[in-house]
Amino acid sequence: MLVHAIDPARLAAVRAAGADGHGNQLRPFAATGRGASGKGEPLRCCLRYAEQGEQITLISYAPFDHPSVWTEVGPVYIHAERCGGYTQTGRLPDQLATGPRVLRTYRADDTMNYDHNTVVTDEADLEPIIERLLSEPDVATVHVRTLAPQCFLYAVTAD
Repeated sequence: MLVHAIDPARLAAVRAAGADGHGNQLRPFAATGRGASGKGEPLRCCLRYAEQGEQITLISYAPFDHPSVWTEVGPVYIHAERCGGYTQTGRLPDQLATGPRVLRTYRADDTMNYDHNTVVTDEADLEPIIERLLSEPDVATVHVRTLAPQCFLYAVTAD
């Protein structure tokens, strides 16, 4: 299982430009440590919750970096400055490994697979659910998203 945070090269380009590519200027601010989850703002660069006082920023982001009718742009939190990023462990990121979440499934050609989209409404462990989804022959990628606003958190592939 491979977990995909936002590509550090894409984030470096955003930080270097001072804007997110959708016309939004970067405006760093101190994390509250109390995001919508009550646990802190979920950071898509290192896949953990922000700690109170860390400098973060909100950008518009599309998980697909190529032309696709499935390209969706939404708000995501990142560190205002480069961080250590996410280190692969073969498991889901500890702080973002439970529900509630929306799990959107995509085929190898990046088309959404509505048949396997899954809503997890409780604090369930997402790993066995995602493993089951990735074992489906017509699922190549699972996007893990927040439940209410459905903002992108990270993607998971089998390899």
